[in-house]
Amino acid sequence: MREEQRAGIRYLETVTELQQRARAAHPTAGVFEAADFQWWWGKPRSTDVIPQLFWFDDAGRVEAAVVAIDWGDSVGLEPIVLSDAGADRMTHVVERGLAHAARFGFEEVDFIIDRADEVSAAVLAEQGFTKIRDELVDSWLGADARPDVSDIHPGYRLQTRLQTLAAPHHMAARSGPDIEERLRETSLYRPDLDLVVLDADDRPAAYGLFWFDPVTATGLIEPMRTEDAHQRRGLARHVLTTGINRLLDLGADRVKIAWDQQNIAAARLYTSVGFVSMRECAIVSRPG
Repeated sequence: MREEQRAGIRYLETVTELQQRARAAHPTAGVFEAADFQWWWGKPRSTDVIPQLFWFDDAGRVEAAVVAIDWGDSVGLEPIVLSDAGADRMTHVVERGLAHAARFGFEEVDFIIDRADEVSAAVLAEQGFTKIRDELVDSWLGADARPDVSDIHPGYRLQTRLQTLAAPHHMAARSGPDIEERLRETSLYRPDLDLVVLDADDRPAAYGLFWFDPVTATGLIEPMRTEDAHQRRGLARHVLTTGINRLLDLGADRVKIAWDQQNIAAARLYTSVGFVSMRECAIVSRPG
């Protein structure tokens, strides 16, 4: 394989292509979707300017990558290989990723891994990584499990970003003032799938961002949030069921969502509309 480094939008385009290849090869394998990386692009990070590592075959097709992501309180390394890659390729990708991260001062890094992925677990254990906590549950909903759209609570109304362009983006407080500009730099963001519930004073009460990848017929929901003052009114269920139906109407074969294992309320909501847990992920780390 030929190794190359790519940064900025070129990195984002290449990692999107790789994730789409991985999803086309297997309908649910792997921890992340192309849209995950595009969502992360919405917030400026110190790792935006770092050239990320990619590997290509003789035909110029991207085969693997390792991506550094600044989460704010830690730096994660995300190795990506196709589902038929063996331990040798994963070992090479991880070793090169660690050396590359160290060049930029990231001596202590974390990995998010599928707890059932014995190959990745073994490779990282050999590098001295141990589990520090369980993190996410990945779950999927098939097109045959379409939920009914729930009613919206009186006094609220659902809008798309196309209908609220005169106001600041509803996630600006969470992700910064550049959120909309950066989302529109990505290939999969659609403002008609960027849903927000407004209260009687036109303030954001809940929102959900729904991603549709037409290359793989896969939907992703990331993020979902209900503001504290508006919880327990069914707003998240209305956003969720509306968004799922719109993804399925666009042709999604399946829809993915992930939640923190400690978030019992999220687990109840997502499973109640038809999501089925497929994998549990953990964070592994080692001292710098």
